Amino acid sequence: MVSTTPATRAPATADPGPLRPPWSARALIAAGLLVAAVAVTWLTFWWIGLSPASLAAGLDDTARLLRRMWPPDLPRAGDVAWMIVETLLIAVAGTGLAALASVPLAFVAARTHKGPRRLRPPARAVVVLTRAVPTLAFAILFVRIFGLGPLAGALAVAVHSVGMIAKLLTDAVEEADPVPAEAARACGAGEVQVAVSSVLPRVFPALAGIVLYRLDINIRASAVLGVVGAGGIGVALQTALGSLNYHRAAGIICVIVVLVLLLELLSVAVRRTVLRPGVRRPTVRRRAVSRTGRRDAGAAGRSPGDTTGTAALPAGRAPHDVGWDRGRVLRVAGEVATGVVFLVSLWSLDPDPGRLSGAWPNLRAVLAGMWPPAFSGDLLMAVLESLLMALGAAAVGAACGLVLALLTAVNTTPWRPLSAAVRVLLVVVRGIPDLVYALLFVAALGLGPYAGFLALWISSTALAAKFFADSLEQLDPLPHEALTSVGARRWQAFAAGIWPQFVPSFTGNGLFVADLALRESVVLGIAGAGGVGYLMQESIATLRYDTTAAIVIAIAVVVYAIETLARIARRHLL
Repeated sequence: MVSTTPATRAPATADPGPLRPPWSARALIAAGLLVAAVAVTWLTFWWIGLSPASLAAGLDDTARLLRRMWPPDLPRAGDVAWMIVETLLIAVAGTGLAALASVPLAFVAARTHKGPRRLRPPARAVVVLTRAVPTLAFAILFVRIFGLGPLAGALAVAVHSVGMIAKLLTDAVEEADPVPAEAARACGAGEVQVAVSSVLPRVFPALAGIVLYRLDINIRASAVLGVVGAGGIGVALQTALGSLNYHRAAGIICVIVVLVLLLELLSVAVRRTVLRPGVRRPTVRRRAVSRTGRRDAGAAGRSPGDTTGTAALPAGRAPHDVGWDRGRVLRVAGEVATGVVFLVSLWSLDPDPGRLSGAWPNLRAVLAGMWPPAFSGDLLMAVLESLLMALGAAAVGAACGLVLALLTAVNTTPWRPLSAAVRVLLVVVRGIPDLVYALLFVAALGLGPYAGFLALWISSTALAAKFFADSLEQLDPLPHEALTSVGARRWQAFAAGIWPQFVPSFTGNGLFVADLALRESVVLGIAGAGGVGYLMQESIATLRYDTTAAIVIAIAVVVYAIETLARIARRHLL
């Protein structure tokens, strides 16, 4: 007779209830998203007339254009240096202005802020609107208001960056420890004093990380703002393409790619230095003991009779760590240098008071002409075209990116040298802005959404491959190793050990890629690549600001709706 131990015997009164697979809801959501992606992709192919024959013909035309662009003709070194400096200054000025504006906006929008609650909804509306409308769309408006030049580009970068910086900083403020703020309020401090003295010092590391990340994004965006006359190296690119000087255009594209790649490496190094500073920790912590042999809590870290107050030091800090050591000197020097660079970038924008005052009539005319917004059938069709381009390109890009990710991730690649080669290729492809791809495809294939779809397809594939590869490498390796150790084949170990873990990340990252593709699809029409961007540029050029307002509202609503759906899906899957 086999006995049953108490650890394995089930209680007689236990009612297991209906058995519900824990993954049923997630599986339904994932299956629904897959069906939706297939349906949108098919509709996109039908809308733009994409077929294997047309794709082969389009790629052949693109290959002929690339042959015409070879060899690249680089501009003079002095011209290149000035264009690069102007691009960097636009990004720095816009990011700095956005950071200054985002701090008070984030505190007002935070739920933990005890200030006037009537200001919270407008603050959140500003955050949503500025985040939804792309940088290039703001650049078109500011060029009309302030004229050609880097001032319009910096203001466009600043306004769009406010949405992201303020949103992430609001989350950091809401997640900060509330005890110090409540203590300051109990002592009679006002909300401004509480924010400056208790909350801001605690969220400053998060703010520094957000600003550095946004600066990296803004440098990429500033490289193409010149396409609409907002300064930077994009002006030279647009001039070269407009004059059919493809050799010079190829040289400028090479400069943009090298600039973006070098700045990406620099940004990674700076973030590691600023956000992960080395902290010197003593290996032996000495404790002071009083003459009677009992530990004196008030003199921890001090010798007997020492009254220097080192008991107030934070945990892990020794007395010799206080003062102007090398780390503090470097941090202060970095802060001073950052301030100087920001002031220089502002000065480079030529903020002449006469020019600014002359922009007020243009601003009043734009604002007065925006009401009431003029919605039309053409506008809705253009928005639908942008939506189909973005979602279709994101779906196809996610499928292609998955294949590249499997070749790139260390736990799925069949050959390590192949993984390294694919990684380098993806870095180069991601370094080229979407608008540059759109300009090339428009020059090769002509105007229309076909060129925009191909541009978004390439960028979505590279971005999805990067996200998917990172997610694959972060999975638990034990199931895959266990299956491999018992003789499972590579595809069997992947299907049973890796794929079930990877489905939530695959879906969440795919939705994020679709969100980014939708934002980018709005501006590709500026280059003639279909969608609502061309309609927006035309409305501003013809002074039909009521149509411009309708386009901005439609863009904000669609982008926010897609972002909300993606956030809900990720919440249920991850």
